[in-house]
Amino acid sequence: MALPPAAPERQLKHRRSIDVQVFSCGNGRWEVDARLTDIKTRDIPMAGGVRRAGEPVHEMLLRLVVDEQLNVLEAGSQTLWMPYPGTCENHGDAYAQLVGLNLLRGFRLKVLERLRGVQGCTHLTELAQVVPTAVIQAFAGEVIDTREGDGSGEPPFQIDRCHALRADGEVVRQYYPRWYRAAPAHNPD
Repeated sequence: MALPPAAPERQLKHRRSIDVQVFSCGNGRWEVDARLTDIKTRDIPMAGGVRRAGEPVHEMLLRLVVDEQLNVLEAGSQTLWMPYPGTCENHGDAYAQLVGLNLLRGFRLKVLERLRGVQGCTHLTELAQVVPTAVIQAFAGEVIDTREGDGSGEPPFQIDRCHALRADGEVVRQYYPRWYRAAPAHNPD
């Protein structure tokens, strides 16, 4: 499906930015800084007064420290801009509950189980959902061998993880021929 055309009369009213940066800290430890920012293009009345156009409505930072096996070793959050100062940021160390999770083993579901609704901040919990794929991108070619696999005889991590990299597809046949597996012949019986 093609991208629907943008209406010529559209006007930007709100921008949500999500920025994830992954840093190598040495000794197999990595820091992941995920930031969510919401900005309006107009002044808006809020409970604590008027928020001026261009000032964040939300700005929140989630930091995870992970190892090279994708285990969360440390986690925490900081709320810099919020609609209800004195309340929004008072969720304590709720995001420390991410410690012990693995980014590839049910992480997104476990985040929701531990922090959905009033157990955490809606925005920070949503932000946590983008972390696993960002870390995989950071690890690709450096921690994760994306060409030949991990030496265990298993295919590279990314094979069969999206439609373009299906084991029986053209991309795998062309770029990862060792791991190409032809699709079973279709039997019309």
